[in-house]
Amino acid sequence: MPKRGVLLVNLGSPDSYEINDIKRYLKEFLMDERVIDYPYWLRYLIVCGIILRVRPPKTSRAYQKIWWEGGSPLIVITERFTQKLQLLVSEPVVMAMRYGNPSIAYGLEQLEKQGVDEVLLVPLYPQYAMATTETIEVLAEKLVAKRFKGMKLTKMPPFFGKPQYIAALADVVQKHTAHYQYDHLLFSYHGVPERHLYKTTPTKAHKHITENVICCDPYTAEGDRCYRSQCFETTRLLVAQLGLPSDKYSMSFQSRLGYDKWLQPFTDSTVAALAQQGVKKLAVITPAFVSDCVETLEEIQIEGKKVFTANGGEEFVMIPCLNDSDLWVQAMAQMIDEL
Repeated sequence: MPKRGVLLVNLGSPDSYEINDIKRYLKEFLMDERVIDYPYWLRYLIVCGIILRVRPPKTSRAYQKIWWEGGSPLIVITERFTQKLQLLVSEPVVMAMRYGNPSIAYGLEQLEKQGVDEVLLVPLYPQYAMATTETIEVLAEKLVAKRFKGMKLTKMPPFFGKPQYIAALADVVQKHTAHYQYDHLLFSYHGVPERHLYKTTPTKAHKHITENVICCDPYTAEGDRCYRSQCFETTRLLVAQLGLPSDKYSMSFQSRLGYDKWLQPFTDSTVAALAQQGVKKLAVITPAFVSDCVETLEEIQIEGKKVFTANGGEEFVMIPCLNDSDLWVQAMAQMIDEL
């Protein structure tokens, strides 16, 4: 009888904030053709000829600000989550990272050593995107085909609208705003270039994106791989769960890179505009991330707060990611059991 195991895959992190580790991590990350989707020669020129010459010191400083005693927050949190999840499911559970350590290959090796011949691949991204879910799936498929030929690979679909995920998000929001009466709640999702939407699903809706207008139905063939529409749906469901009026929240996209056209509105500009419009108490949630990391702890909690107060805002709260919260662990266990 086949033995199933679970491979959880998160983004990844450098091994340390030392420059050499930062360079190694950035090279692996940015040379991924699904992250910077240019021809190899141009991607190599941009990454190795420009980015790796100028960006590592800045990235190192960002990681130093948020580094924990036990290591990278994302790695530590994912380890805790994996350990808690293992207590609730009968199958072996192993964690891996798309970039850095532990690698997906290492994770598959660990499952193979435990006699696993059927792997449930769980990309830890609620919404499907070319630069997140797809790159994990493609690499895992290649590894299984080349090195783990006896394994069967199945994949957990995006869980952007699963009731368990939404309930866990609502629980985190409510717990961290119980004594904080915010004026406005900003949903900040990780940004992607607009062309990624068209590459993933080449439809007319993805040719002409209109800001703040949903492009397609995430529950149809057109939208089942549309990152943007899935972000809108997560927001809609969480807003309904929290009972927020339409003027109490908004959506934005963060972490853009380069000069291409990315999804808008941008988080930094939105935070500044909200403060300028009179919002004094702002709460920010980052539903595209399930684990706190440099994009949330440094870009939002530290730099976002600076932007808000510099433009007249007074109180700024970043709501933590789901991390290893009990309800989130239970939600994932239920989603695994359903497959």
